Amino acid sequence: MALSLGVNLDHIATVRQARRTVEPDPVQAVILAELAGADGITAHLREDRRHMQDRDILLLKQTVRTHFNLEMAVTEPMVALALEVKPDYVTLVPENRQEVTTEGGLDVAGQFERVEKAVSTLQGAGIPVSLFIDPDQKQIMASARMSARFIELHTGTYAEAKTEGDRNKQLYLLEAATEEALKREIRVNAGHGLNYWNVYAVAQIPGMEELNIGHSIIARAVYVGLERAVREMKQAMYGQV
Repeated sequence: MALSLGVNLDHIATVRQARRTVEPDPVQAVILAELAGADGITAHLREDRRHMQDRDILLLKQTVRTHFNLEMAVTEPMVALALEVKPDYVTLVPENRQEVTTEGGLDVAGQFERVEKAVSTLQGAGIPVSLFIDPDQKQIMASARMSARFIELHTGTYAEAKTEGDRNKQLYLLEAATEEALKREIRVNAGHGLNYWNVYAVAQIPGMEELNIGHSIIARAVYVGLERAVREMKQAMYGQV
């Protein structure tokens, strides 16, 4: 199976919300991203609605022709919204109102009953669930116990590593976590902090299915346009740059 690229459009909405206006519209970006080779579209509807809005999520579901991944917190209102929208799959993530961006993986093991209830409800309604977790054996085992279809490994620590030694250590943890998840028949995605310079090593991990990347692509798009930014990311994933 070829490695897929999920393009996160949150930061198009961030620019719009800076002025509380109507542009740029993340829904319009779907067509450009998919034409350029995006294999999926991701959006995070945060509880504080700092970027994506409810309208965006409803229209994205209607517009996306590849697959639509809705990122959200583990709360009853978000589960209810997902049941209404019916995205192609949901990724459950941690949220902290004070954070600039997601700071780490969801503590599935430490919040087992709460997360399992959300997973059971969503998957019972035919919506596959992915759990955004750190590359930790305890979290993988907990994810397997609640029968999550996917995990998404948090690559932020790898991306922020300052030395080659630290980067290699984090890469090894990602590789080991992927192998362990696959043994337990959990499909594996990854994301957070990945960019044109560090993506290739993660893309080479055997069994990795999809990389979800947003900020780096949208930042590049400011200079070269969204279509080129998406195409260049796919090239970087395959070591063609």
